[in-house]
Amino acid sequence: MWRWASSRTIVVATAAGLFAACCLLPIAYLLTAPLRVGIAGSILSLDARQQGLLWNTTILGVGTALLATTIGAPLGLALARVSLRGKALLRVALAVPVLLPPYIVALAWTYLGGSRGLIASVLGHDLLSAWTYSLPAAIVVLSLVFYPLSMLATEVTMRRIDGRLEEAAVLVAPAGVVLRRITFPLAAPGILAAALVIFVLSVSEFGVPGLLRVRVYTTEVFTAFAALYDFTRAIVLALPLVLLCLLVSVLAVALVGDRLATGQRVSGAPPLLLDAWRQPAEGAAIGAVAIASGIPVIVLVGEALGAQSLGAVFQGSGRAIVNSLLLATIGATAVVSVAAWLGYARARASARAGRVVDALFIVVFAVPSTIVGVGLIGLWNRPGVVGAVYGTDAMFILGYLARFVPVAALAIAAATRHVPKSHEEAASVSGAGWLRTMTHIVLPQIRLGLVTAWVIAFVLAFGELGVSLLIAPPGEATLPIRIYTIIANTPPSNVAALALLQASVILIPVALLAGAVAVREAR
Repeated sequence: MWRWASSRTIVVATAAGLFAACCLLPIAYLLTAPLRVGIAGSILSLDARQQGLLWNTTILGVGTALLATTIGAPLGLALARVSLRGKALLRVALAVPVLLPPYIVALAWTYLGGSRGLIASVLGHDLLSAWTYSLPAAIVVLSLVFYPLSMLATEVTMRRIDGRLEEAAVLVAPAGVVLRRITFPLAAPGILAAALVIFVLSVSEFGVPGLLRVRVYTTEVFTAFAALYDFTRAIVLALPLVLLCLLVSVLAVALVGDRLATGQRVSGAPPLLLDAWRQPAEGAAIGAVAIASGIPVIVLVGEALGAQSLGAVFQGSGRAIVNSLLLATIGATAVVSVAAWLGYARARASARAGRVVDALFIVVFAVPSTIVGVGLIGLWNRPGVVGAVYGTDAMFILGYLARFVPVAALAIAAATRHVPKSHEEAASVSGAGWLRTMTHIVLPQIRLGLVTAWVIAFVLAFGELGVSLLIAPPGEATLPIRIYTIIANTPPSNVAALALLQASVILIPVALLAGAVAVREAR
C-alpha cells in the first residue's frame, strides 16, 4: 500500500525534509561546530567555572526531578486508583502549572518574597531575599511547574496495568501491600521515564534560572552569545549540555518503549484500591492546585491592582502583544501543518521504526531553547539568499518549528493510532486515493487531536522565551521578551499586569479545549 511514487510518500517525505531542515540542522550545526572552529579539545576540558556550572545544572535537574516526582506521582496514583469527585475538572486544574511559562510562575514567587510581604516581616527581608534568588528556590519553582508531567505519566502508566492482577492480590493482601509489590513495580518504568524528562526540561530551562539569578549552562550560553558576542565560548558551553540532554532523553524513551505514542489501555476498569483515602487525596489535590496555581495568580493579581492605569500598561506593550498573538497563531498553524504528516507516519510505522522516531522527537525537543537559538543564528546569519531571512519575523516561525514540531507530532500520532488501518484499506480498495482518504476519513476522525496539537503549539509558542530573545530582529519583541526585559526597571505592578495577560491568553484556549473534551466524553 506504501508505494514510492504515491502521494503519501511525497507528502510525508516533504514533511520529513522540513523537519530535518528546521529541527535537525541547528543541532547538527552545533555538534559539528567544534570541528569547524578548532575547539574540540576545549569541550572535554572543564575549567573551574564550567565545573561550577555543571554542578549547579546537575543539582537543578536532579532536585527538580525528585521533588516533582514526589509531588506528581502520588497525585497520579490518586487519579488512577481513587474515585475522586469531579476528577476530570480536577485533572485539568492540576495540569495548569505546566501550561504556564515557567518564568511567569517564578516572577510571582519573587513578588511573594518581596519586602512588602507578610513572610518577609516574619523571616526578615535579607534572609527571604537570599532564599528567593537561590538554587533551592529555582528547584521549588520548577518542581511546581513540572509536577503535572509526573502526575499524568503515573496515571497513564497505572491505567495500562491489568486491573485483574490487583483484584486478585487484594483478596489476600492489604491495598498498601498490593501497591508496593505489584502496582508500583509495574508502573516504575513510566514514572522513572517521566522523572528523566523532567530532569532534561529542568536543565534546559532558561527563564527561571535567569530570573532567579542562578548560574547554569543555559544562562551562561545566553550571556556568552547575546551579551558578550562570543560565539566560540557559547559553543563550548552548549555542547556538554546538549550531550547530557541527548543521553538522558534516549534513556527515557528506552524506558517507555513503544508506548509513547499510544493511547491504548487494558480492558476493564482498574480497581479502586485506595477509595478509603478519598478525602485525604482530594485535600492533597486541592492543596497542590492552591500552591502551584492559586498563589501565583493571586500574587500577580495583587501586584497588578497597584498599577495606576492598566490601559496605559497594555497600550505601551500593544505591539509586543499583537506580535505574540499573530506569530503564535502562524507558528502553531505551521507546526501542525508539518507535524500532522509526521504524526501519521509515526502512527503507521513499525514498532522498531516507531521507537527510533520517538527517540528522535524527544531528543530534538530536549535541546535547550537558548542552544537552539544559537544554532539558528549560526545557520541563517550569513550573506546571500539564506541571510535574507535573518533579521525578519520569519526567524520566530523557524524557532517555533525547531522547538515544537516534535511535541505536536507525538500528540497527533497518539490520535492517529485510534484510527484503524482497515479504514484506509477499505477506501483504497474502493478506488479512493490517499489524499482523498486522508481528507474524508482519517483527518475527520483525528480532528480533536489536531486541535489539541494546535493548542499545545500555540501555548508553547506564545510563552517561548529562550529562542526568541536570541533571534528577535532589532526593534521587534514578543510579549515574553517584553516582560523579561522590563522586569529590572519597570514597576512590579506593570510587569504583573502583562504577566496576567499572558497567562490569560494561554489558559483561555486550554479551557475551551478541556470543555470540548468533557462534552465529547459525556456523549
